[in-house]
Amino acid sequence: MEKLLTFIFFTILYCLFFLPTSIISQTQNISSLCNGIFLQYTYTRGEQLPPNITASDPTDQPYKFQSTLYIQNNGLQELKSWKAFVGFRHGELLVSASNAVLLDGSPLPANVSNDTVFTGYPTTDLKTAVETAGDLAQMSVRIELVGTEFGVSPEDFPMPSNISLANDGFICASPTMQGNTSMSTCCIRDPNAKSTINATEQFLPRQSGDLSIMYDVISAYESNYWAQVTISNQNQTGRLDNWQLSWEWMRKEFIYSMRGATPYKIDSSKCIFGDQAKFYQSLDLSRALSCEHKQTIIDLPPTLANDQTLGSIPYCCRNGTILPSTMDPSMSISAFQMQVYKMPPDLNVTIFNPPQNWKINGTFNQDYQCGNPIRVSPSLLPSPNGLPVQVEAIASWQVVCNKTRSSTRPPKCCVSFSSFFYDSVIPCKTCACGCPNPRQEQACNDTADAIALPSYALLIPFENRTKITTEYARLNHIPISNNLLPCGDNCGVTINWHLSSDYRKGWTSRVTLFNWGDTNFSDWFVAAELDKAGGGLERVYSFNGSSLPGDSSTIFMHGFPSGNDYLLGQVNGSNPNKDPKRPGTLQSVILFDKKKTPGINVARGDGFPTKVIFNGEECSLPTILPINSASMVSSTNGMYSMLITLVLMFMLH
Repeated sequence: MEKLLTFIFFTILYCLFFLPTSIISQTQNISSLCNGIFLQYTYTRGEQLPPNITASDPTDQPYKFQSTLYIQNNGLQELKSWKAFVGFRHGELLVSASNAVLLDGSPLPANVSNDTVFTGYPTTDLKTAVETAGDLAQMSVRIELVGTEFGVSPEDFPMPSNISLANDGFICASPTMQGNTSMSTCCIRDPNAKSTINATEQFLPRQSGDLSIMYDVISAYESNYWAQVTISNQNQTGRLDNWQLSWEWMRKEFIYSMRGATPYKIDSSKCIFGDQAKFYQSLDLSRALSCEHKQTIIDLPPTLANDQTLGSIPYCCRNGTILPSTMDPSMSISAFQMQVYKMPPDLNVTIFNPPQNWKINGTFNQDYQCGNPIRVSPSLLPSPNGLPVQVEAIASWQVVCNKTRSSTRPPKCCVSFSSFFYDSVIPCKTCACGCPNPRQEQACNDTADAIALPSYALLIPFENRTKITTEYARLNHIPISNNLLPCGDNCGVTINWHLSSDYRKGWTSRVTLFNWGDTNFSDWFVAAELDKAGGGLERVYSFNGSSLPGDSSTIFMHGFPSGNDYLLGQVNGSNPNKDPKRPGTLQSVILFDKKKTPGINVARGDGFPTKVIFNGEECSLPTILPINSASMVSSTNGMYSMLITLVLMFMLH
């Protein structure tokens, strides 16, 4: 018994002290064969988690996993803002990760089972052995991962499908396995790729995206600093309304004061009852704006733009509206400033830790996915004294956000098609913007195709179209499945694109906007992409319209200031007891010249847009076009339609 206890004691001692040393030594031996960036993923341990469902469905059985991602720079150039890809493939839910955050800004725990990329925090750059005399603490980073995976027990070693460096300009070899629990790869610089790092400043270049957010430190003290946050719209058809910007502080920082914006929730209690009060005993923490770990910032109203305490910041106070630069360059930027207090051990005038996990969204906009801050060369900002000079920021970081389309979130607008040679209107698709209760009491059919309508039906709310739709279907021999009409589109904004005429030298279309909501849209815009016909744009009547710079296939339209730049919401009919509600509407005619687009066939589909965007939101389009095999347009019909269009133009003016 005594010998057994002695054996167990020395075995535990070996596991605690000698085994980790041997693993590190093995890693160093493998990494020495790589003259670039060495990556290694090692599965360390796992265990089964409750509930126990292995008997009923083994693929749903959860297991805890612990692993390590190791990155070491063995090259001759410093690796800036490292990014590493790990191809998890077992439904992994990551619970914690040391020395790294997710590139897409997702907070933990997060589903990382698809295309997961890590980026460094707080260690973002990996120096070389040459400049550090082989100091591994500056050359490498070790990320300890803990999470949950499904269906693969620890005995079967749940390894990722691939690991690689996600930085631009690198080529990675296929990973090789070392036993069952470790895989590694070596990434070298692509000799054909151009270096993107300034040789003198050693900063990464600014990146392009749909939105660019700059985090500029404009003044610094030992315990706090002032930062300016600037949101710039770089997408010609992108937009934000009532933007909400959120992030996470990683070092217990807190916002003491702001100008140009405000936290969504003003609360200093977490400072007063937290570690901040223990350190800042002489600071009136009751005046702090927010001590939340997760921050949400909103814009101020225009009435505070010139307020000496809360406003007076260029590009502030627009109620969260950011327009495309194509429409108004001065309205494509939003900015605010804030005073940030730091906590030990970061009390140094040169230490700044920008927040991580940035997100931004609006009330009627596509979703955005933001990366994490990347250190860039200091920004040049206008002088706060009003002098005609530029002042360099102390330090600058850039966050790039790009529009995404969630598969679970439906659009918020839709388009119907019609033409002068087609009797019916092709309406918006069934449930184009979602069906809140599609099966409730089987009131409508949420899977049936939308039924063609007479043109006047577009001005009638969907709930009042039942009789019109049923009678029109009967007259045109359109079958109604199970005597249930298709559900409505449920869109707040609908747009009708009507092909008005088609003649030898040109053609015209009419675009009509319908607002079925109660909210007015100010400074609205529509972008219509016509792949083959957009280049023939001649003139837009009633709207301010032109082709997008550098994209002749897309027509950008918006209202004239103090004219029709407001799309009003729906209103009651003249007799609310019997008349249905009427949508807010705007309409314009568009004239095209065929000389600039030879070979197009307008009547066979080239005259209809392939993408329509309203206020930055991509709208749902019909799946069929109002054309038929007999739609051969004669010159007489074309001239007659042109005459009608000219009369309509005259009436609109």
